[in-house]
Formats: sequence, structure tokens, C-alpha cells
Amino acid sequence: MMISILRTVILYAFIIFAIRLMGKRQISDMQPSELVVTLVISDIASLPMQNTSQPLLSGVIPVLVLVALEIAASTLMLKSRRFRRLICGNPVVVIEDGKLLQKQLKRLRMSAEDLLAQLRLQNIFSIDEVQYCIVETNGSLSVLEKPQHRVPTAEDLGVTISDSKLEALVVSDGELLREGLQLCQSDQEQINNILQKNHKNLSEEFLLTLNGAGQYRIISKETT
Repeated sequence: MMISILRTVILYAFIIFAIRLMGKRQISDMQPSELVVTLVISDIASLPMQNTSQPLLSGVIPVLVLVALEIAASTLMLKSRRFRRLICGNPVVVIEDGKLLQKQLKRLRMSAEDLLAQLRLQNIFSIDEVQYCIVETNGSLSVLEKPQHRVPTAEDLGVTISDSKLEALVVSDGELLREGLQLCQSDQEQINNILQKNHKNLSEEFLLTLNGAGQYRIISKETT
């Protein structure tokens, strides 16, 4: 029993490492080759987990080979546009100036119902509102609404908005986050000054957010 648990833990950690090597992607953002590799890796790894008589390397080696192939394919796609088109395909315009391009939908084997459902998820309830709708290589939709249906920007309205810069989490559960400090271009001294000004203690704070303009928010830990 302990051997099975140990093998599962080892393979679990190894698969996480392998997926990290391939890069950060959500399932919906994966290209076909990435999705195939992810599915095959999960299938291969399950075999030595279930069968303890099978050598652990029989699951590790194929996973390493697949990860190496995916990294090589990704590198080649960066260098060769033709190879990328072969593996991933091309974006396809399915709506142009409010007109549904039926031939393109048939080419993608995509029904009008599916297209309209995805448009509704983007708060678009009429094809007439769409100037361009493009099905990307990963299957997601990119939509450009007609000018009269777009949300006006501050530039359109002639309004000047002050830039508060990026807000980042710099303290989490009493711990100072170095990566958060880098994001908002701050340092530990500024955090110490903020805590001192508000008579707070780092270890007693649940979170502290800070932006590049120096604006912050402190939430203390709840006392039980």
C-alpha cells in the first residue's frame, strides 16, 4: 500500500514539473499540440500508478519524451510560420460588418447556435452589433463591436484620468511578498512606513495592497 502511495506522489510531483516546463496555459488557451500532449501525459502516468509491478521509469521516460517533443515543436513554431500554421491553423473571420459568413462556419464545422452562445457570453446579443468576429486558433472568439456599440473610452469622452499604476498584493497573511513589491515598484521600507503610520504590525495583517501611486488598503486578520 505504501509503495502505491509513494509512486503516486512521485508521479504527481513529476507531472506538475513537466506541465510547468511546457508553460502556463489554461485548458481553453491550449493549442492542439499542447492539449494532445497534456491528455497523453495523464494517460501514461496513470498506468504505473495503478500497476505497481510496472517499473516507475515506464511512466517517467515517455512523459519526458513528450515534454521534449512539445518544447521542440513550440520552438520550431516560433521560428517557422509555415510550421505553426500546419500545427495550429489560422484565425478565421466568421462575422464581417454584421454579416454571418456561412462558408467559414461550415469550414470550421461550427453551428450558428454555438457561435451565438459564445457571443452571448461576451454580452453581445445581436450579430448586427458585431463588426468583426474571429475564431482564433485555440477556438476562442475575438470580437470587435461596431463603433456605435463600443463602450466609449476616456479619450473618446475627452476626460483625463489619473494613472494610479498597477495595484499589487504586497502582504499576504502576515508575510511580505517580494514579487508584489516589484510589481508596484515599492520596497520594504515603504511598507514598514505604511504599517507604522497606521499603527499596524506585519504579522497581524491579513493583506495589504499597494499601487504605484502610493494608495494602499489594509485588512487585518480576524480574531477568533
